[in-house]
Amino acid sequence: MFEGIPMSVLTIRLPEDKHSRLKQLAKARKLSINKLIDELATITLVEFDAQTRFRTLVSKGNPRRALAILKRLEADARGGERAA
Repeated sequence: MFEGIPMSVLTIRLPEDKHSRLKQLAKARKLSINKLIDELATITLVEFDAQTRFRTLVSKGNPRRALAILKRLEADARGGERAA
């Protein structure tokens, strides 16, 4: 699955109930816990990168344009909630 990619081992401590729920989630998605955590970490990093890029653009850009983008994103998010 990760052949050729340098890997690190990460040990985390979680409450038993949270660990149990993650196992259930992984099973429901037909993933290993390792793959589930990898996917959740990827999603979190993508969100962080998007926020960082947005903040950088806002600091260098036009506040009105930034607010217009936010308004459009909020409208898109609301539309996605209705479709779900």
